Amino acid sequence: MVHRVAVVDRELCQSKKCGLECIKECPVNINGKECIVLDENAKALISEELCIGCGICIKVCPFDAIDIVNLSEELKKDKIHQYGVNSFRLFRIPVVKEGSVIGLVGRNGTGKTTALKILSGTLVPNLGDYASEPSWERFLSYLSGKEMKSYFQRLREGKLKISLKPQEVYKIPDVWRGDAYSLLKKMDERGELEYAVERLNLRESLYKNLEKLSGGEMQRVAVAACWLRDADVYLFDEPSSYNDVRQRLEVCRMIRELAEKGKSVLVVEHDIAFLDYVTDYVQIIYGEPGVYGIVSALYSSRTGINALIDGYLPVENVRFRERAVRFVERTLADSFVGEEELLSYKDLKKSYDGFTLDAGSGTLKRGTVVGIIGANALGKTTFLKILSGIERPDHGSVNVLVKISYKPQYLSSQFSGTVEEFFSHLGRGFADQIIQETLVKPLRMEKLLPRQVSNLSGGELQKVAIIASLSQEAEIYALDEPSAFLDVEDRFVVAKAISRIVKTYGKSAFIIDHDLQLIDSVSDMLIVFEGKPGKSGKASEPMAKEDGMNLFLGRVGLTYRRDVNTGRPRVNKPGSRLDRKQKEEGRFYYKEERQDETGKEDSF
Repeated sequence: MVHRVAVVDRELCQSKKCGLECIKECPVNINGKECIVLDENAKALISEELCIGCGICIKVCPFDAIDIVNLSEELKKDKIHQYGVNSFRLFRIPVVKEGSVIGLVGRNGTGKTTALKILSGTLVPNLGDYASEPSWERFLSYLSGKEMKSYFQRLREGKLKISLKPQEVYKIPDVWRGDAYSLLKKMDERGELEYAVERLNLRESLYKNLEKLSGGEMQRVAVAACWLRDADVYLFDEPSSYNDVRQRLEVCRMIRELAEKGKSVLVVEHDIAFLDYVTDYVQIIYGEPGVYGIVSALYSSRTGINALIDGYLPVENVRFRERAVRFVERTLADSFVGEEELLSYKDLKKSYDGFTLDAGSGTLKRGTVVGIIGANALGKTTFLKILSGIERPDHGSVNVLVKISYKPQYLSSQFSGTVEEFFSHLGRGFADQIIQETLVKPLRMEKLLPRQVSNLSGGELQKVAIIASLSQEAEIYALDEPSAFLDVEDRFVVAKAISRIVKTYGKSAFIIDHDLQLIDSVSDMLIVFEGKPGKSGKASEPMAKEDGMNLFLGRVGLTYRRDVNTGRPRVNKPGSRLDRKQKEEGRFYYKEERQDETGKEDSF
């Protein structure tokens, strides 16, 4: 027995333009029954009871507006919420535990934010009965005998206080008019405002109006506002976005402190290195974005993240991805690097608004990916713009022998037209077989093609920008923070695509990013930025990845090892045996010493 799920994207469904092919071609309709009809808004309405799952309507819909999937009949009893007819539904609910940090990870559009709304009490789950008014009584009855009943019982009775850090921090100025200090002062229910300000480096941000804060400042203000409340449960939705590695590390430590005080903490995060670092347990939400999401069983951090990488959940015996992600241990000696020099720069310097950048000298050879890492506000973006010819240095020179394709850090949605029309301006690059195989299909771009560029989310716009850049007929790709707004699955896709395109076509790339997992996966060499944020930045010369990572990790006080099963880089827990051993040896970045991996969780 199967449970049929039919979802219609109401934005994409355009019955006045499509010729009603789904209605005409449906075998059930042809036989005289009304499986697919138009509703009062002229949108396709599909009967899940009558649907036979043939998939014809999916194929004939010119706007990719229809999804139909077959799920286990047993899942019906685990349906937590459905937004309406032929709409997204969530199965099962995440768990929270006192004194523990639980991570929630999965693709965008599979229900993470919906789950947080339910856990925070802002959304009453309807158990799939979207036609009736949802009630806590029915939900609590459903939870009888389940672990989370006590949680929701207390929440319903007002005996559980929740503190939520939202995902969309850029909307905070819409609801709070004033500076950061006034917001944090109001949120400070534990008398630890000064402590939070120092830990999260917010001293210079306090008296700025919220609308004037950078993305990183706003993120840390939102984390501080959530952290300062005297709550029982803390929910952090993507707390690392916009922040550099050092800032992410401090956020993680602050979150860990809450658990150590006996609080319940849940974190939604896409940076798996820091998810591994901050969590005790992990739950994966898997499914079809925009169609359905299923919350997995509770796993230890290591086991859960490895399951995410493998694409297989051992407790459920479910494979949710065709192939496992593999982390290839590659050094510069293993990579194809030609002798042809594509770009060189010498004695670069740039000054503006009290900031000075010293980028030194270096070269880029064909077939090389150079990762650029360092704290925010050290001039990494300015450096990339100088190399790309967008800005000019005050001193020094850049010798570029080939065309550069540049993807900026901050994306624009000003194009007037659809995504498909935007890609049509790129020429033949978008249709390239490798672009299609490595990016367009894995990123599921077919559903974005009819959408207006101006209506895209941050993650959708990022996908478009990455594909646009890598589709260009260029020899060097300069990508500024390609992981921003992407979920963990899409980051895997982008990392693999960059490596394949560069190596297959003999291209080269510069990549700025704060996701060490991505940088480690794609880079042959590294440029490390140091200095005083907002005042001065100094770039190292391009160096072997192992040397660059060792230098950078030493500066931020992290040590890395490889997981014995998947080969993925793992951040050692602070104070663990491996952390102490590697720091004593001055070896912050792993070498080939897998006997150090015990397979057990390191304790904090």
